[in-house]
Amino acid sequence: MHTHKCCLILLFICVEGVFGAAPDVMKSVTEGDSVTLNTDVTELQRDDQILWMFGPKETRIAEIYKLVIDMFNSHEIFGDRLKLDNQTGSLTIRNTRSTDSGLYKRQIRSNRGNSDKIFNVTVYAHLPVPVISSNSSQCSSSSSSSSSEQNCSLVCSVVNVGHVTLSWYKGNSLLSSISVSDLSISLSLPLEVEYQDKNSYSCVLNNPISNQTQHLNITQLCKCPDIPSRSSSVTPSLIYAVVGVASVAPFFLRQI
Repeated sequence: MHTHKCCLILLFICVEGVFGAAPDVMKSVTEGDSVTLNTDVTELQRDDQILWMFGPKETRIAEIYKLVIDMFNSHEIFGDRLKLDNQTGSLTIRNTRSTDSGLYKRQIRSNRGNSDKIFNVTVYAHLPVPVISSNSSQCSSSSSSSSSEQNCSLVCSVVNVGHVTLSWYKGNSLLSSISVSDLSISLSLPLEVEYQDKNSYSCVLNNPISNQTQHLNITQLCKCPDIPSRSSSVTPSLIYAVVGVASVAPFFLRQI
């Protein structure tokens, strides 16, 4: 019976170690920008200790104690991109990189009390502008009894992206979209429009903090060959007949 209790306690400790506490603050930033993790301290006292840790192993990266700053071995991970405010203990990461994404833990130990806070930082890459292309061989026609319409097949594409959504819009209305939430891959999204369509279309690539838009120029991209309507069509036999009459007419005129 006592053995079962010990196993249960050990299991609880393991689960806490693996999953940890949920983040208190979520931070998102574009690669190359700076992000500041605030301590909520207005002014440090001499005996205050603020410790910053990073990653699942809670690696110590910065500390201020008795108003003395220690950056430990943070240069091995961040180079010289970390800055610790000597007045508040807030941590700033400059020129952020994708490898800076992760959990940051802040510990405060002081005579006024102790507190911990966890920050979840996500660094997003710069978004490329989507590329819209067409293939004239993909132009098709659909005819009715009264008219003929030309359709043009288009594709919007981006390469080497991750954690993004690619979408087609007609005006402000969403037509279709495709998303990727893991590794960097290439995305493409097709669209078929009428050659004479006067509506405004755009392809948008976005992540939670930014977007890039490419507007569609139908006239420039859709160069489908003209398809004559039934009312204006001329059959080959009629053309030959007209040419034949034109060639024999001078002979009859000379005979008269």
